[in-house]
Amino acid sequence: MLQTFDDRNRGLIVNINGRLVHRDEARVSPFDSVVQGGDAVWEGLRLYNGRIFRLLEHLERLRGSALSLAFAEIPPAEKIVEEIRRTLAANRMTDGVHIRLTLTRGEKITSGMDPRLNRSGPTLIILPEHKPPVYSKAGLTLITSSVRRFPPDCLDPKIHHNNLVQSILAKLEANHAGADDALMLDTRGFVAETNATHVFVVSRGRVLTPFTVACPEGITRGAVLDLCRSHDIPHAEQDLSLTEVYRADEVFTTGTMGELAGVLQIDGRTIGDGQIGPMTRQLTGLFQELTAREGVQVV
Repeated sequence: MLQTFDDRNRGLIVNINGRLVHRDEARVSPFDSVVQGGDAVWEGLRLYNGRIFRLLEHLERLRGSALSLAFAEIPPAEKIVEEIRRTLAANRMTDGVHIRLTLTRGEKITSGMDPRLNRSGPTLIILPEHKPPVYSKAGLTLITSSVRRFPPDCLDPKIHHNNLVQSILAKLEANHAGADDALMLDTRGFVAETNATHVFVVSRGRVLTPFTVACPEGITRGAVLDLCRSHDIPHAEQDLSLTEVYRADEVFTTGTMGELAGVLQIDGRTIGDGQIGPMTRQLTGLFQELTAREGVQVV
């Protein structure tokens, strides 16, 4: 799975600390914390017909991550929403848009790791792109990565931070194997997530997903669990071994960038009958209905 350049993004306007600039002129300082040490938090947002799905939940997760990293200053949600509105208006965007929202600790007075060197406030970056869901609806192929996800006692995954080297290493393995993405395990050997998405398994009519022990608290993941509850679909959060994944009737992934995407093969094993399963199709339809009617109006 390789994303391609969308020519509609050639003239993109990016927002950096309230300054709207062409993508070719967008810059952050080499002294910014995100450059110095990946010291930043981020969210992926999706715009549906003028509304951002679960925007307030995303902003709450952003704030929680920044609090965990002891950011001295965090812009209020109202300010961030207003800047998002300005950026979308400048790009005349209304639908089919993915927004990468990044909040860094800001610029340092000199290079170094110490947060006390940050004295100018945070840097807010709003990067919207014309980008439909990136995963093929025909189904994905995964391999299991040798790279393990950190548990909370190493680096709490509930901090949605910009240190993505684990994910990049796993993606390199997937690329080398000719797979779309990589399944990642926790340090106990149970499934955590992929390098970019959460994982769900369907087994005997039950929808199962790993605990958020070694993966973030996903917004789309939460929406799928809400749909299961509201439509009386049996579901549970539990530890899942690779054997349970291999023998599942269906597997699908969830995330803002790719929505719901069925998985057809993992480590050379065909999942179910090798087709997108009925539960995956049902939940995909319910999710599309949900995003069509919910969200914060920003355009």
